[in-house]
Amino acid sequence: MNPRGTAASAVLGAVLRHGPVSRTTIARLTGLSPAAVTRNCAALAGLGLLTDVAGALPYRGVGRPHSPVDVETGRHLVAGIHIAHEHCTLALLDLRGRVRARVRVPHRDPGDHRDVLATAADRLVRLHAEHLPGHVPLGLGVAAGGWVDTEAGVLVEHASLGWRDVPVRDLLAARTGLPVLVDSHARALARAEQLFGAAGHHESLVHLFVGNVVDAAIITGGGTHRGARSAAGGVAHLALGDPAIECPCGRHGCLEATASDRAWAWRAYEAGVVSRPSITDLGDAAVAGNAAATALLVDRARIVGRAAALLFDIVNPDVVVVTELGVTRLPECADALRAEVATTSRACPSPSAVLPSSFGLDVLGVAAGAVQLDAIYADPLDLRNPIRLGV
Repeated sequence: MNPRGTAASAVLGAVLRHGPVSRTTIARLTGLSPAAVTRNCAALAGLGLLTDVAGALPYRGVGRPHSPVDVETGRHLVAGIHIAHEHCTLALLDLRGRVRARVRVPHRDPGDHRDVLATAADRLVRLHAEHLPGHVPLGLGVAAGGWVDTEAGVLVEHASLGWRDVPVRDLLAARTGLPVLVDSHARALARAEQLFGAAGHHESLVHLFVGNVVDAAIITGGGTHRGARSAAGGVAHLALGDPAIECPCGRHGCLEATASDRAWAWRAYEAGVVSRPSITDLGDAAVAGNAAATALLVDRARIVGRAAALLFDIVNPDVVVVTELGVTRLPECADALRAEVATTSRACPSPSAVLPSSFGLDVLGVAAGAVQLDAIYADPLDLRNPIRLGV
């Protein structure tokens, strides 16, 4: 990244975290000179990323009041597609990472990746036209579980869908005309937590995602660890599950085979707790006060806690963030998760270092949009690039 891009990123990040904020305060927060802050604010405003805020900030000193700037949320947006086992979640987000519109589109044929992606792209265009036609899309972010090669824009392997070596970026760019970036949902959410969530002041974190796919992401020194083949974070086959359960990989006791949404929903269905194997139904039942549903989700939270404890001990991050239905929706599950980590981990400093996802029901939309937003905040002046603009 060029030096000016680094300065622009620092300025935009400071405004994201503290805005509306004066240029003088930005200089203090970033260590940049007032002239550099003024220059970069002007460049970012010219790209539609910053805006002056009407009226001055409260000011009790002498001299001219400070003129604040803030992130511009009324001009641009990013689009997102999250690819899950049964459906795609489509979302439109503003530049503060807030979901402004969202819809879920079931797969007609989950095994046909071309149909899934074309259907999602076409419905996304309609979502934009219906809800935010006056906002200009800066790009499309795509997030999925499994092994994602970010540089190539390829979904290398999505075990539950049976997809292998799918050129997601090229297919969606051709269908939408937008610049497309692709990443794993765990990595995208880890960066979203730093940009927009509760982990914004932490330089290192691990994000553990438990859905139909179970995977993780590692951030150290402020940077995402991807590995030599972009495969870092593969925790699905950790031997932390039920040894009686056979995994499709041929082994027994794999974490994903035991604790994934599909596996746990079937467990609840076979126990008679829900009338169909649906993790959503199980969560709804628990929230409504069904004791058996709550107990099942607490049991899963304890298994997830063992995985989180292991990640704490291997990586030694500041925090571990967990995205899992029970932990997100039920205090009992969050408590069980923290208690398991505290009992099992040697490195976890305190229960407060275990955080639930910051994004609630919007988590999948945020994951997808964050793939683009991360790139924008990392090098905002790259928006001038004709390729970046999809020209």
